Amino acid sequence: MYEDLKKIIDECSNIVFFGGAGVSTESGIPDFRSETGLYHAKQKYGYPPETMLSHGFYVRHKDTFFEYYKENLIYDDAAPNKAHLALAALEKAGKLKAVITQNIDGLHQKAGSKTVYELHGSVLRNYCEKCGASYPLSYIMDPENCDGYVPRCSRKKGESVCGGAVKPDVVLYEEPLDDGIMNGALNAIMKADCMIIGGTSLNVYPAAGLIYYFHGKHLVLINRDSTPFDSKADLVIHDKIGEVLGEVVGI
Repeated sequence: MYEDLKKIIDECSNIVFFGGAGVSTESGIPDFRSETGLYHAKQKYGYPPETMLSHGFYVRHKDTFFEYYKENLIYDDAAPNKAHLALAALEKAGKLKAVITQNIDGLHQKAGSKTVYELHGSVLRNYCEKCGASYPLSYIMDPENCDGYVPRCSRKKGESVCGGAVKPDVVLYEEPLDDGIMNGALNAIMKADCMIIGGTSLNVYPAAGLIYYFHGKHLVLINRDSTPFDSKADLVIHDKIGEVLGEVVGI
């Protein structure tokens, strides 16, 4: 199967990659829905993770939201694994035209990928809801900048300080995906002659619906478990995506 994937990559010149949480598990970042994922871990917060990661909960319970968010979704020391590095190498070689990711960890860019569509945003970007000032991850993680767990804007205007809540630039439940990012991802998919999908169950919409816009030559699925789209793919590999792409690309 690895040889089949290598052959497909060799003959294609416009490849798009679409990935989910499984791409980053080999970097030590847990996924959400597997047996060892965040949604199944013992919780101390009194609410289900899906509830705490919703827009409504963020508005009503900012302190609990940020406590959960900082303790469970931030992995600042995580390093790119072979999947990230292989995709960056394919882009540098002119084969891969875009990475479309559901992940918010920024590891694709850390590995060297340039054209990345982050459907669900990034923990690395944060902005003040009151004045729009931008802040890095280090700012919101510093207790000195927080009221309890909630990071507050320190921008000064005259003699006063803004003090607005600094929200992560991530898409919460109940929030829409960014139109510009979605359009960029769709355009890349519609132009591709090969679409490689990896590390995702393809059960989360609207992101999973992107597959319907691909009409190219080769559809490849790489995931440890079966997906609802396995029967539609030209090649299916049930294995860890880092091991697969690392072997095929030679990382």
